[in-house]
Amino acid sequence: MDNERSPLAGSGDEVRPVRWIVRLWRDEWVKAFLLALLLLLVLHLFVIRLVVVESTSMFATLKPGDPLVVQRWPVWTGLSRNDMVVFRDPLKDDLPMMQRPLLVKRIAGMPGDRVELRRGTLFVNGAEVPNAPQGTQAYLVRLRNAQQADSLLREIGLPRGLRQPGRAFVEVPLNKELAERVKELPYVISADAMGLARGPQRHIFPFSPRYPWNGDDYGPIVVPRQGDTLRITVDNLPLYDRLISHYEGHVLGVDRSELRIDGRPLEHYVVEQDHYFVLGDSRHNSADSRYWGFVPADHIIGRAILLPWRRAQR
Repeated sequence: MDNERSPLAGSGDEVRPVRWIVRLWRDEWVKAFLLALLLLLVLHLFVIRLVVVESTSMFATLKPGDPLVVQRWPVWTGLSRNDMVVFRDPLKDDLPMMQRPLLVKRIAGMPGDRVELRRGTLFVNGAEVPNAPQGTQAYLVRLRNAQQADSLLREIGLPRGLRQPGRAFVEVPLNKELAERVKELPYVISADAMGLARGPQRHIFPFSPRYPWNGDDYGPIVVPRQGDTLRITVDNLPLYDRLISHYEGHVLGVDRSELRIDGRPLEHYVVEQDHYFVLGDSRHNSADSRYWGFVPADHIIGRAILLPWRRAQR
């Protein structure tokens, strides 16, 4: 029995890594580095984040390559109508939340707002809302030859992917100021605003013939608010089925023409979180709430601010 050894009475090797970590922590430089790393992690998770614009949906307010500071605290203290926000792509629900692409748009409708577009003009709660100062619409620019499309896109800060190879015209998002500038270019024949959409579009949310809307004539639609009680019918289910099943995690079904939620009859539904209606400043060049519906509050990262030094370079 005296020769038996306790399984805890080893050579001492088991505790050497702990002693090594303690000695390392006593080093002031290492301690400062780790504290700085922890501070950066906390800032990234809870305060601010840096992102870079990749699309043209907010042109000309934001251009591809523009750096943005994302302020996280407004998610908790409160967002406002007209805020630019960065959020996770609501359509990528086949991916874990943290792996979904980031999008940037402007809040057009707050929870509870009544949103409508009439001939391209935004109305919220019945009041007309002016377009963003740098907001754009689609223009058709005719060129003297097809090779000059790259020069045009480079001049106004748009990616080459918008050009149509072999064609001496290009559809681009412009505002009046940019359109006048484009018309003065020696290789441009004309720059004309394109007409508004006509008739219903099948790819418009909520993808139902009961809602014959298009990108310029849309709604009215009421943005769901936490605590709202919605009366759900077969007619309005297309507005809310994704909200209920994908964003708030319930199982919807139909049993003998009766709507059911989690196996129970569904007549009314209480919204569990706030939702938002967002639009791009480049209305004719933006996939936004008109095309995929509401943005749940838990998808929003924070409010986006364009770095001022980048704006000064334009």
